[in-house]
Amino acid sequence: MTDPFGFLRIPREAVPARPVAERLGDWREVHAGQALLPLVSRQADRCMDCGIPFCHTGCPLGNLVPEWNAFAARGDWEAAYERLHATNNFPEATGRLCPAPCEDACVLAINADPVTIKNVEQAIVDEGMRRGYMAPRPPERRSGKTVAVIGSGPAGLAAAQQLTRAGHAVTVHERADRIGGLLRYGIPEFKMEKARLDGRIEQMRDEGTVFVTGAYVGGGSGAPGGGSGVPTAGGSGGAAGSSAAELRSRSDAVVVAIGAGERRELPVPGRALHGIHQAMDYLTCANRVREGDYDLSPLTAEGRHVVVVGGGDTGSDCLGTALRQGAVSVLQLDINPEPGVERADGEPWPVYPRTYRISHAHEEARGRAGRDPRLFSSATLRFEGDAAGRVRALRLTAVEPLARGRLAGTERVIPVGLVLLALGFSGPERAGGLREQLGLELDERGNLARDAGFAAGGGRAPGVFVAGDAGRGQSLVVWAIAEGRSAAAAVDRYLTGSTCLPAPVAAHDRPMTALGRMRYGDV
Repeated sequence: MTDPFGFLRIPREAVPARPVAERLGDWREVHAGQALLPLVSRQADRCMDCGIPFCHTGCPLGNLVPEWNAFAARGDWEAAYERLHATNNFPEATGRLCPAPCEDACVLAINADPVTIKNVEQAIVDEGMRRGYMAPRPPERRSGKTVAVIGSGPAGLAAAQQLTRAGHAVTVHERADRIGGLLRYGIPEFKMEKARLDGRIEQMRDEGTVFVTGAYVGGGSGAPGGGSGVPTAGGSGGAAGSSAAELRSRSDAVVVAIGAGERRELPVPGRALHGIHQAMDYLTCANRVREGDYDLSPLTAEGRHVVVVGGGDTGSDCLGTALRQGAVSVLQLDINPEPGVERADGEPWPVYPRTYRISHAHEEARGRAGRDPRLFSSATLRFEGDAAGRVRALRLTAVEPLARGRLAGTERVIPVGLVLLALGFSGPERAGGLREQLGLELDERGNLARDAGFAAGGGRAPGVFVAGDAGRGQSLVVWAIAEGRSAAAAVDRYLTGSTCLPAPVAAHDRPMTALGRMRYGDV
């Protein structure tokens, strides 16, 4: 166990990021080159080894946080690495990308600062990879069953790895030209360097998973481009369409993990002006530069006043990207009111609270401009352009906290040369024939319908299962991985009659809330 008095003696100390000026000059991760181990081992010793570790409940993966904290505190990195991977296929992603609801559920967070769980997680997986612990785990036997996974985001990859290790022949079909989904093209390099993703994919290949790129299952002759006119296939000509029905006929089971890619729009006057783009098109182009597809991004913020519409993580990713590209200024509009520093009464421990948080990108913008780049309680009224049809200004207004109605006398105009819409997603993409060809239905939220066991349409499409954001809606990377693992268990049971694979969540589980609805047995 950890030091029983560690939480009393040792204050919380997060791993410091590199200086703002340094990291804005490159695309490396914000913690690249930092010495993590002495600090992280000391922080792991703050873990209380609680009788009821609520950090398990805060994370849908059920990560064994006290166990790997104890090993990390003693410097037993191999044991810590094994315990971390017992519940999580890709901790190199969650340790960098997850907002860490486990920390807000830490028992220490009741009246003190929680354990730096996210820092410890990242240090364990990085040190394990450095020491060569990430060996392939091919199955001891083959089942003779074939599984097709459609989509190579975290849900699809997690399902594929679990099913391959269970002995099934798994092929992952990805419409883009590289494997990884949003991990590849939606997450900036400064948050997760793609070499880490490449290493995990290589491990999966060595285990026996087969990857097929350029496969737009159920689609036409080219992958959708989001209506932006921006290339999305790196000059490859788009993804080749293939029949989902045919794929189902030659597979014993199919896992649909296509994500929630239907982008929300901003239907205001001036939306059609040039220079207004969806955030994901912008991030994809920036990531393709890092992959070597472009010398310069066809969507660059260099020399422009940039406005990001949307206050979430994708907006923050756009902010950090624009700063590195040399934007003159960057503002991020958030329609929600500025949250408080402390938990609200309606969000008691151990739920994940909406509190004032600073991302690394916000810190960078504040370091350069001297203020928070966000404008809270702000809504866009319209865009204004020049004679050439390019956006030149954005008219906005302050809004009420609840009804979000306009507040009189608060309208103002700000100059802009590039607008990025980071408004989230409203379920799986409607384009293409995947749903029709597989007999899939939409639920009341606009996601692919499934039962609690991940079977599509409650079993009305036999052998087809839905995992990740395609069935849940836009969510966190930890939920995607948890769903991939659970869907794999459901597929294994369908194919063999039983399963030993873990299933950390059911399809209809949700994060716990102050109303008492926890992720287990949620309606």
